[in-house]
Amino acid sequence: MLGAITSLLLLITINAITPQLFRWGIDQGIAKGNLDVVYKCALFLVLAAVGRGLFSFGQSFFAEATSQNVAYNLRNQIFTQTQYLSQNYYNRTTSGQLLTRVTSDIDQIRTFVGTSVLQVFSGLITLVTSATIVLVMNWKLALITLLSIPVAGFIVGRFFKNNSQLFRLVQTQLANLNGVLEENLLGVRVVKAFVREKSEVLRYTNLNGELLESNMKTVRVLRNVFPVLFLLSNFITLAVLGFGGAEVINKQLSLGELVAFNSYLAFIIQPVLQIGFASGVIAQASASAGRVYEVIDAQIDIHNRANPITLETCAGKVEFEDVDFRYPEANTNALSKVSFTVKPGEFAAIVGMTGTGKSTIVNLIPRFYDVTSGAVRIDGYDVRDLTVDSLRSHVGVVFQDATLFSGTIRDNIAYAVPEAPLDKIIEAAKFAAIDDFISSLPDGYDTIVGERGIGLSGGQKQRIAIARTVLTDFSILILDDSTSAVDAKTATLIQESLNDLMRRRRCTVIMVAQRLSSIRNADRILLLDKGKLVAQGTHEELLSNKLYAAILASQQKQGALENVS
Repeated sequence: MLGAITSLLLLITINAITPQLFRWGIDQGIAKGNLDVVYKCALFLVLAAVGRGLFSFGQSFFAEATSQNVAYNLRNQIFTQTQYLSQNYYNRTTSGQLLTRVTSDIDQIRTFVGTSVLQVFSGLITLVTSATIVLVMNWKLALITLLSIPVAGFIVGRFFKNNSQLFRLVQTQLANLNGVLEENLLGVRVVKAFVREKSEVLRYTNLNGELLESNMKTVRVLRNVFPVLFLLSNFITLAVLGFGGAEVINKQLSLGELVAFNSYLAFIIQPVLQIGFASGVIAQASASAGRVYEVIDAQIDIHNRANPITLETCAGKVEFEDVDFRYPEANTNALSKVSFTVKPGEFAAIVGMTGTGKSTIVNLIPRFYDVTSGAVRIDGYDVRDLTVDSLRSHVGVVFQDATLFSGTIRDNIAYAVPEAPLDKIIEAAKFAAIDDFISSLPDGYDTIVGERGIGLSGGQKQRIAIARTVLTDFSILILDDSTSAVDAKTATLIQESLNDLMRRRRCTVIMVAQRLSSIRNADRILLLDKGKLVAQGTHEELLSNKLYAAILASQQKQGALENVS
């Protein structure tokens, strides 16, 4: 930015000198018939024009370079912040809103920094410089000229006051529009399956229409500002020419001084018009900056406490002590007074009807959320006292919804351990019963995975996600209904591999599962109902429980239907 400011100051200096050259050339050259002065004046004006061109280029170049760096830093800041924001934030904010902040909002700020900042800065310096010079030259004409400044300032100030909310609304509506676009791109198969193309087109068109209407409002308010500013500048010009012409006729002012004064008049009016032209960009950038810094300044709920403990080794003991948990803005607890202990190396299963808090329990272990009250402990340590990185490095998680990234299958399996050798990746794939499928592909483990795993079935994506977790050096393995997308035969193969893994690694496994085959051999089964732990024990010990029996009956019925199909 220093280069841009230096170029700008030199440009303003040349602009301030140029009218004096005209004055000298007219009064000392043309008026007195001195060709030598005229030629010298012409030479200096040519040099001034060259200087204006060079410094104008320098100003534009350095300003654009600065604006690109600002955009670069803001993008990095937002992306870095999104990596550390808690899950609560994403429950409240759509990805479409975040994408608009990273793209459109930052671009508005970049435009403002690249053009409008220097326009305003240049305008203010030019205004002060020119006002000082004209006051020295002729204070009467100067007063007429300077009367326009407070009037123009009032007009521009009123514009900002009345329309700042409108520009913020435009950016919000653009974010909503992007959100609908993203939803439809992700859910295109659902749209087609239910023949909702026309309905979605109508929904998008309506939102696009609202955005168009808001944009047209901004056009109208800008249209209302500029004609008034132009009219004001024309009135001032007429007043200066009329009064100044009379001064020349009465020999109170030379013709060269009037020409120079008229040039300075342009330098005084120009900043007012520049600020007026920049007002729309400034208002848009102001709204966008507010939206960007909403993300950058968002509170990170899950963070390290002062003097946190680094969990160097982990035996795998998991304890819940009178845990209550309520999601933000919820009216009731998702979990109430939940207490249990899973010993190192145990296989614990969590069962219950839909919405009873099974996934909530496993989300509290790696601190995706913090408990409302009570404590979750790993090897006796409250998870809130541990560094987040060291805690999660010992916890492997396979989510219900498998998320894959663009790249190769090998890259996806080795996501957490990029330096993992191929033999370890293959071993993890065999554990997840996906190696045979990968080996059958023409490019094997170097096969490119489409966006979000497009081209793979739900079960294949799920097994790759399991292999990705197995490859990590975990002590606690969490499987959040992770075999829901695979068939019963594959689920059995994965369960057998899981049993072998527990024997070899002595890791603790906590599984949210619905299949009877997955939980029958669990060392401990936790039965949840309406956010409360109502029973726990082995499969045989829970058979007498009515709720557990009802869940098993529904699973057996579903299994019978799958066998028939």
